[in-house]
Amino acid sequence: MKTIIIMPAYNAERTLKTTIDNLPAVHDEIIVCDDASADNTYDLAEKLGIIALRHPENRGYGGNQKTLISEALKRKADIIVMVHPDNQYDTSCLPKMIEMLKSNPRIGLVIGSRMENALRNDMPLWKYVSNHFLTFFQNIVFRTKLSEFHSGLRAYNATTLSSMPYGSFSEGFVFDSEIIAWLVGHQFKVDEVGTNCYYTKESSSLGALGSMRYGWLTLGTLVKYLLGDYH
Repeated sequence: MKTIIIMPAYNAERTLKTTIDNLPAVHDEIIVCDDASADNTYDLAEKLGIIALRHPENRGYGGNQKTLISEALKRKADIIVMVHPDNQYDTSCLPKMIEMLKSNPRIGLVIGSRMENALRNDMPLWKYVSNHFLTFFQNIVFRTKLSEFHSGLRAYNATTLSSMPYGSFSEGFVFDSEIIAWLVGHQFKVDEVGTNCYYTKESSSLGALGSMRYGWLTLGTLVKYLLGDYH
């Protein structure tokens, strides 16, 4: 089965190469999309010999993923793995995530969850609390028992993604939550494996205000799910 890793990149020049170097050998191709960065992310991706795409204007996190998913589907991916290119996630769990997808076609998504070791790995306390808060309500609404819905390490069944109207979803960070709402609404299983995630000065992350907006939009997604929008 063909596995393609996609990386939604924005000002990732300092961490892109290290992220790629740390990947386990599970992929056939890597695609990076530079979302109109102010640095040399796109030029570096080309030098590294991976597939490099670039937006002339910034579209946002969701818009970046839409371009990447469409390109991966064009290239006949069976499994699409999203990895944030900031070298924040321990990707050694990818073989297990991919094997879970291969073994069960009803699994639409496997999430690399950070929460077991989050505080030990220096996740800010406010982020830890807000993550638990949102996950608590998502588990209630979706009738799931996941430890996290908000990780930037995700492995998708590409066939399932191709049947999804992801192009109509948000251009922002809530795109990930909308994908999960659609998967659950169409009776696909969402599973998870534990991983580590390290917080350094080079790690990209939403600030407090951005996280508050993301939280409200995520709760809004739950309301829309209950009203039947993702079924």
